[in-house]
Amino acid sequence: MPNPTLHITRFAPSPTGQLHLGHAFSALLAAEVAAAVGGSFRLRIEDIDATRCRPEHEAGLRDDLAWLGLVWPEPVRRQSEHMADYAKALARLDSLGLVYPCFCTRADIAAEVAASPSAPHGPDGPLYPGTCRHLSPAEATARQARGAPFALRLHMEAALAQAGGDLVWTDVFAGTVAAEPARFGDVVLARKETPTSYHLSVVHDDALEGVSLIIRGRDLFEATHVHRLLQALLGLPVPLYAHHDLLCGPDGRRLAKRDRAETLASLRAGGISPGDLRARLEPAFSSALEGILSALAVAQS
Repeated sequence: MPNPTLHITRFAPSPTGQLHLGHAFSALLAAEVAAAVGGSFRLRIEDIDATRCRPEHEAGLRDDLAWLGLVWPEPVRRQSEHMADYAKALARLDSLGLVYPCFCTRADIAAEVAASPSAPHGPDGPLYPGTCRHLSPAEATARQARGAPFALRLHMEAALAQAGGDLVWTDVFAGTVAAEPARFGDVVLARKETPTSYHLSVVHDDALEGVSLIIRGRDLFEATHVHRLLQALLGLPVPLYAHHDLLCGPDGRRLAKRDRAETLASLRAGGISPGDLRARLEPAFSSALEGILSALAVAQS
């Protein structure tokens, strides 16, 4: 078993496009923290979305990270090669009576939410109204047998009852956080064509790879509420988290692939060196690094 005081960190991109400065910030931060505490840094490829992930994007991100000077142990875990692992985790939750099939389309859900002005909202928008939660097993089985598309959802109320007790996690920057997964409603854990979701696969893989310190952007802070619940249900260890601030472009918006943020590949083509890029990340990088290392020192004293 890995020594938890040495900390295993990771960078886990999805190969759906090219990396930008925000990705470089997270990857460098995870690698430098691991090096500073005598731990190790891992790369993981989160490619469960077969419609958007591309081999050329994976090759490109590997080139970018190597150019930054990062190294990691091989072979790298590629999630698309381990769907059976996630299916087993899902089956465990199903055996606890916590999973049900949902046959609603996005249009169905939107229409039901629109018909109820008081529909509750969560961090990602209106919550799923639970339309299929009470389908009889016979009806659900019949629909599946007819080939109806479906998603598999977590029965949040039952899951919270099963987990029991107070669920908390520790974030380097936010301190002790009380998990409130109910704010997300009955989240999707898998779909008919894909036996996993981001929530399920990331929780499974972090535990499998012994990741003890998860360094990632603030945009994923809210997802940790759901992850903490899944850790409890699956009997997995709870890592330490460090959700750092996001980098923003000149317009003040956070850097994102969908907004065509300036890529590392384009910066490299323009002649920038890894040292020049690192200088562009200061002083935010040094501040985040110092904050994480100081918190670890206090925790281990």
